[in-house]
Amino acid sequence: MKAGIVGAGILGRLLALRLVQAGWKVTLWDSEPWGSPSSCSFVAAGMLSPLSEIETAEVKVFEMGLRSMELWASLVAELGDVYYKTLGSLLIAHAQDADELVRIQQRFDYKLNAGHLVQRASPARLAELEPGLAHWPREALFLPHEGHLDNRQVMQALAKHLETLGAEWNVGVRVDSLEPGKIHAAGQTLPYDQVFDCRGLGAQTDWPQLRGVRGELIHVQAHEVNFSRPVRLIHPRFRIYIVPRPDHVFVLGASQIESQDLSPISVRTTLELLSAAYSVHPGFAEARILGSYVHCRPAFPDNLPRIAAKEGLVRINGLYRHGYLLAPTVVENVLDWLSGSPVRDPELLNSEGLK
Repeated sequence: MKAGIVGAGILGRLLALRLVQAGWKVTLWDSEPWGSPSSCSFVAAGMLSPLSEIETAEVKVFEMGLRSMELWASLVAELGDVYYKTLGSLLIAHAQDADELVRIQQRFDYKLNAGHLVQRASPARLAELEPGLAHWPREALFLPHEGHLDNRQVMQALAKHLETLGAEWNVGVRVDSLEPGKIHAAGQTLPYDQVFDCRGLGAQTDWPQLRGVRGELIHVQAHEVNFSRPVRLIHPRFRIYIVPRPDHVFVLGASQIESQDLSPISVRTTLELLSAAYSVHPGFAEARILGSYVHCRPAFPDNLPRIAAKEGLVRINGLYRHGYLLAPTVVENVLDWLSGSPVRDPELLNSEGLK
């Protein structure tokens, strides 16, 4: 069986991996080079945080996220040496925002009755969990069932692994259109047994319900800061996350803007992120800014993913800000459909993308 996958982001690469392993002959198509930092999947913090996200997301995101946490463990074992940690995450707040932590825990309990998944951490307990926050004088929330990974390492490892397994790549080539069993690109029509549309916002003409949600990140290197897990600073207006990487590199992010604007990061976001990081740990004062990155995540009105499938064509989209959290289980659902097995999350199936 021949598969053509259009869009080689995290979703396309994970799907390609599972199809190749199932005996398919797979070709990936992408308008960007396989290591391009301008890809949406390269502009991510790599947080695996099913419970943290439930504050604003649907319960389905939590349920699928827990399943993906299981799948990531085996995926990382296959990929080899990639940065991947399951040490949980921390939520902290300044004194004037301490009530927000109470409200968040109440929301967890209301949505999920998830009190057993959240631990209150006194300043002493916080210092044990994260010595880099030993100076923090207030209680925190510890979410032990979360994790994080280096998304860029994962993307590169997937590309190399796929090449080793014999997948073909057509990168730097823009696909003009696709239809069941056919991909039209570079003046050619290529036949496949199954075409998979994983283009994200590139599929808007075929799936007009999609919208873009702008995200802005800053990478810094702070040799005076040592965190082992993501730290979220809670503020009534935004949630700022600090996600560690190897060699004292940290990803700072928070913004979620209803816009498809891909212009450089705003001054406002830059000031907010850097000021917030410094307020968490004074060691960020001497950090070096390695770069700032902007991209738009594809989302549907309810911010849940969709799978539109029929013979010859499967469209998969709408992972919103949960790309790395949800991609493994979304792929699992696609494989269920292909095999004729009961789909794990049937509510993802949606025929609108096939009209």
